[in-house]
Amino acid sequence: MSRSASYDSLRPYLEDLEGWLTQWNATPVQQRKLYLRIAAIGRDAGEEEEAYQYHVKALRTIPGEDASGEEARKLSVDALKTAFNSPTHFDFEDLTSLDAVQALRNSDPVYFQLLEILTADLLEDFRDFEEEHQNWVEEQELNEPALTRKMRLLTLASLAASSGQSRSLPYGAIAKALQIPSEDVEMWVIDVIRAGLVEGKLSQLNQTFLIHRSTYRVFRENQWREVAGRLDMWRTSLMGVLEVIRREKESMIAQKEQELRQVETKINGNTGGGYRRPQRDTIDVGMD
Repeated sequence: MSRSASYDSLRPYLEDLEGWLTQWNATPVQQRKLYLRIAAIGRDAGEEEEAYQYHVKALRTIPGEDASGEEARKLSVDALKTAFNSPTHFDFEDLTSLDAVQALRNSDPVYFQLLEILTADLLEDFRDFEEEHQNWVEEQELNEPALTRKMRLLTLASLAASSGQSRSLPYGAIAKALQIPSEDVEMWVIDVIRAGLVEGKLSQLNQTFLIHRSTYRVFRENQWREVAGRLDMWRTSLMGVLEVIRREKESMIAQKEQELRQVETKINGNTGGGYRRPQRDTIDVGMD
């Protein structure tokens, strides 16, 4: 049986796995071994993303008191390597929330520094990192072109999220932030849309990227402030709309009342003095 077929035969049972582990009262160690075994089978079958997800599940079974241990360290570094090298993985909050990964801040500070850059920083920060730690990326068997591409896409996503009320980005600003020629801007915008990081369209006439939807990579104090500002703006706009609706409603009611009064006046005018037969000329015919 091929490795791919082996994982395909396993996949139908995975959706019930969590329930079974609960029924079996599996210990964290037992759960971790099972998750890692599934991850290994997935990697052998070429199912990199699914294998990564089970690797992260294994990391979650490590209690806080063991987060600094050698097993936790090795599993954390392996998870980071997989996420860094993956061409489709852009969300790193699933890792930064884990105690075992946080422990790398002390045991493997360079790995943790790179994680922080991929989580929230821009391409220029990654370039500074490479300059500060020359040859480290290659020594750790990380894919430098894949990392650079990932950082360009994440940088563009950050630019889109912070575009403000204009919801647009000039080609020149994109080229500068991504450190690319202006003629390559449209290609990178198409790539970031394909990656699902941003939604929008290109305006070749105005040389701008018009943003329909964007998401912050991480939420920090500045992002909360910006969201609060946008909510206040929307609230003010909504109150203005409601005020216009209220005035229009009052005007409509007043107009209807006026029309009713006019109708009543006409009716009362026709019937108020009682009914009178119309007079007509008569000829007095007499007898001599």
